[in-house]
Amino acid sequence: MTYRAAVLGHPISHSLSPVLHQAAYDALGIDWLYGRCDVIEEDLSGFIEALDRSWRGLSLTMPLKQRVIPLLDHVDPLAAVTGAVNTVLIQPVGAARALTGTNTDVHGIVHAIREARTAEVRTAVILGAGATASSALAAVAQLGCATPTVAVRSLARTADLRAAAHRMGVEPVFVTLTSAFEAICAADVVVSTLPPFAADGLAAQLSTDDVVGRLSGTLLDVAYDPQPTALIAAWAHRAGVTVTGERMLLHQAGEQVRLMTGLPAPLDAMDVALRRALERH
Repeated sequence: MTYRAAVLGHPISHSLSPVLHQAAYDALGIDWLYGRCDVIEEDLSGFIEALDRSWRGLSLTMPLKQRVIPLLDHVDPLAAVTGAVNTVLIQPVGAARALTGTNTDVHGIVHAIREARTAEVRTAVILGAGATASSALAAVAQLGCATPTVAVRSLARTADLRAAAHRMGVEPVFVTLTSAFEAICAADVVVSTLPPFAADGLAAQLSTDDVVGRLSGTLLDVAYDPQPTALIAAWAHRAGVTVTGERMLLHQAGEQVRLMTGLPAPLDAMDVALRRALERH
């Protein structure tokens, strides 16, 4: 039987996950297929119910990362504390099946930052308050900072992230984006989880002549379209270390491949395929 996996979301045509996963399957020499499925929140339950026995895994984009949780048989501890499932493992159990939710976004963030920074992370700023921000909280805690600053557009929309922080024992300080500039410039690590173009105002502020000198911290912008983002370009202009979003994408997909197939992910082959896809984009 040819096994199947796919990334689900809406819209989904832009996703590079099929490039990464199919490159991994080809390098591993296994008969698997990975596709894209345009699925909205209301249709997720029916989609999962209709999956046949060839399916082994799903990758999820927002808002499905939270919508899927009640549909699962098991949720691993990291996914439970972050409140975000980006990976579903589908395992046959006799004539039935078991659905297990996991989170590989944390793995992706941690390893993307460690590629660029080996020094201790004492201070961190997270931009945004969505599901990826919850994973970023867990990631910076793993890297050494349990008291990050979280800069958001609206403090009134942080209830879910505050609850996730409480579950994972992290004590963030919440501020508005407009008041976070000094903390951003002084942080060891900044993780932007904002949608594409949402950080352009901050990028413009970083690009002004009023900002003196270089930035000593490392910036990971999880957005990878356009490439480079305005925030990445502005940070690099100030000689700060930058990590582009596709590095997180690579590492979280590699962990998905490992969990779904039980085989070590061929990261080098996946990286080559990703770079080629970005050059064509």
